[in-house]
Amino acid sequence: MSHPDGRAGRLLALALTLTRPVRRGIIGAMPLIETEEAARRLARAIASDLSLYNEDKIVSGVQNDNLFESLAEEIEEGRALYKRRVSPDLYPRNFYDRALVDILIKAKGHIKSKLW
Repeated sequence: MSHPDGRAGRLLALALTLTRPVRRGIIGAMPLIETEEAARRLARAIASDLSLYNEDKIVSGVQNDNLFESLAEEIEEGRALYKRRVSPDLYPRNFYDRALVDILIKAKGHIKSKLW
């Protein structure tokens, strides 16, 4: 069952937490994530939030073989958050896409689907 506030509320809370200003002189933005481990953790956290707050859409998407279409808006919102937080060198490494596969697809292997 989806959370009543939906993905927007949860992703906004995550974005505010991850991008809140830090003290550097006056006020500066949080530094970009520069390590693979931290980039993977962020990707998995965003994908986990998508999974947690969109369970009904995920189950339906797996069953009907349209998961990425049914979650397109949520996935892109998460991708934009991820891209803002990681260094340009790490973004092309596809940690976010891998996290989506691991958390949204592999973890749902028990759901009946035309794919398996």
